[in-house]
Amino acid sequence: MAHNKFRIAVRKFDAFESAIAKIWNLFCEKTGCNLELEAVPLDLHPLYDTILKEKGLANGIWDVSLINTDWITEAYASNSIEDLTPYIEKEAPQNFPNGWSRSLLYKQEFDGKTVGLPFHDGPECLIYRKDLFESPSEKETFKKQFGKPLEIPKTWDNLIEVAEFFNRPKDGLYGTTFAAYPDAHNTVFDFCLQLWTRNGELFDENKKIKLNSEAAIEGMEFYRKALKNINAIHPDSRDFDSVKSGMAFANGNLAMMVNWFGFASMCEFLEDSKVKGKVDIANVPSGPTGEGTSLNAYWMYVIGSGSQHKKLAYEFIKFAVNEKNDKLLTLEGAIGCRKSTWHDKDVNKEVPYYYKLEALHKKTRSLPRKSNWSEIATVIDKLVLEVINTSKDIKSILDIAQLEIDCIENK
Repeated sequence: MAHNKFRIAVRKFDAFESAIAKIWNLFCEKTGCNLELEAVPLDLHPLYDTILKEKGLANGIWDVSLINTDWITEAYASNSIEDLTPYIEKEAPQNFPNGWSRSLLYKQEFDGKTVGLPFHDGPECLIYRKDLFESPSEKETFKKQFGKPLEIPKTWDNLIEVAEFFNRPKDGLYGTTFAAYPDAHNTVFDFCLQLWTRNGELFDENKKIKLNSEAAIEGMEFYRKALKNINAIHPDSRDFDSVKSGMAFANGNLAMMVNWFGFASMCEFLEDSKVKGKVDIANVPSGPTGEGTSLNAYWMYVIGSGSQHKKLAYEFIKFAVNEKNDKLLTLEGAIGCRKSTWHDKDVNKEVPYYYKLEALHKKTRSLPRKSNWSEIATVIDKLVLEVINTSKDIKSILDIAQLEIDCIENK
């Protein structure tokens, strides 16, 4: 499908949209490209539908798309995206691959091929209001009430205890939240975090997905109890995806939350942020015997296998991920992927904890690379919703979900 526009499918987010528009203008100034940019912002499900389900990348509807790590295996397996290896061998992006953490490169590598370039990252972490935790009066009150110092929560049980302390609905402040919106993403991420931080694994010894382990039961018991704790969490948690919970935090309505690093950074850039300069991050809490493992998922640029502008598309994404534009993306409010950005003086002046990204990346886990992951994620999403919205026995919920997974994997 030839066209005189350069079409990019974009995950709907102000920082993504503004950064890509600015980078495209810089690209055209540099190269003399006279194609008109048509960057279309889309929510998660419409984005997935148009690029993969409706084969928009394969059919040339889109020249370039943003795609997340959840979908990259399906995109590769369905021949929807271009192999970038020949382009990289001829003219690699600036300081490729050493300019990036390995944790931001391996998900898009298949059979010795590279099919995407990193766009936006930021593992999950505990984001908290340091002004509250450092307040002498809050410390004194907490010590009187609990007989111990007020500290950044290191376990999930600590998180709820401190959340109950800071939960003050009359003041528009809630202790914490969980992004429990049923989109087969947020609930799935929470399931995996609860599993991994309790020393659980998503796979059994035969490399089959296992949902009904003891660690999963323990995690879901905690999650059910937490989501029903009106004395600790924001009342809109079931309707919150990561973006809405991030906005609630930026609006000053949350004392802390586990969310993507980008939503901490957003608080420093967002014009209407009420917590600018009052934010810091820490490791994700753990279970009683686990470790605060972070979840790593990220967005990347891919080129549609059906694009009529493949050479131009590569030139653009190569330009878009250079050091200067990675920093530009970051200062727009997204999360740059380069090591140079993480340690940049200007960036750390705006976001004093930006340098912590490198340490976060050393303790991350990722969702499995499976071409049928969307189908598996739907089952996990359904089981989490049953956990929080019913009083059914949790082991029974997980056992039924396991049967569904077994059917999927035995197809």
